[in-house]
Amino acid sequence: MAATPAHAPYDGSSKPFTIGLKPLALADWIEVDENLFAHLAEKRCLYAEMPEKVFVEEPDTRAAQQEVLDMLTAHLPERFPRTHAVVGDGVAVRNLPPAPPLALDAPLVAASLLVQEDLILMRRGGDGWRLAAGSLCFPSSWTLTEKFGKTLHTIHIPVPGFGPGSRPDELIARMFDGLQGQAMERYNWSIQAGDALYHPLSNVERDDRATGRPSRFADTGDIDASAFIRVERQTLRKLPVSRDVLFTIRIHLDPLAVLARHPDKARLAASFAGQLMALDTAQLDYKGLTADRDRLVDWLQAAADA
Repeated sequence: MAATPAHAPYDGSSKPFTIGLKPLALADWIEVDENLFAHLAEKRCLYAEMPEKVFVEEPDTRAAQQEVLDMLTAHLPERFPRTHAVVGDGVAVRNLPPAPPLALDAPLVAASLLVQEDLILMRRGGDGWRLAAGSLCFPSSWTLTEKFGKTLHTIHIPVPGFGPGSRPDELIARMFDGLQGQAMERYNWSIQAGDALYHPLSNVERDDRATGRPSRFADTGDIDASAFIRVERQTLRKLPVSRDVLFTIRIHLDPLAVLARHPDKARLAASFAGQLMALDTAQLDYKGLTADRDRLVDWLQAAADA
């Protein structure tokens, strides 16, 4: 984890529960940082221990999966020559021991083991864009198998303000349709207890959490001892041959306490507290922050004033 957050969308630059898509330079499509080896090691473990939970595919997506692998094979050694090298017809991560044999031989799995991002393929059908294949090792409170084969309309049902027929739902569908050669990015954030990258949540668990509204942090001690800021950097690119859309998700995890050491802590903490206060009940329930919002805001305000 970095000494300061790599991305801080809670500074007000990316409003929660908005689409917030912005153009992205293709050179900045993928991110590599000091956690590369640790994240890839975690992916390898998940593929070995629970492959059915972190990878799904429709049988006719292999060509599109290979398209993703080919794009990364071309991009990574040129953009990140210190960490990625051409090996034969492919690419490998420098100084990373070979992975043990995996039961999964899909191109999207091979692609995911080159980058820290999770990789989701969305395909256009008669009822809209659906999740047709995906490698999701680091879910942020959702479950890949529950979303597999579902359309964007259905996937977004739990998100306040994004349900079927809503303006954001219609705008997202039009954005997917209109993507051409450009890349787009957006950010999302949440707060979780502990630093687990693999952080799934089923629909039933989400409903139970929204109903029971439990605290996720210890009743005693400072909340910053167990609270972590989870930032998702999401990108969208339309594949030139298959015309599927590749949705990437890059996770950044930072202890809440890192804000107290940030050189711009007063502005960041105050803005973060303001965003938490602006969330309505449905939004707080969705993020699982209803019971802890006031305690988090108190900590942030104290950090801003320190």
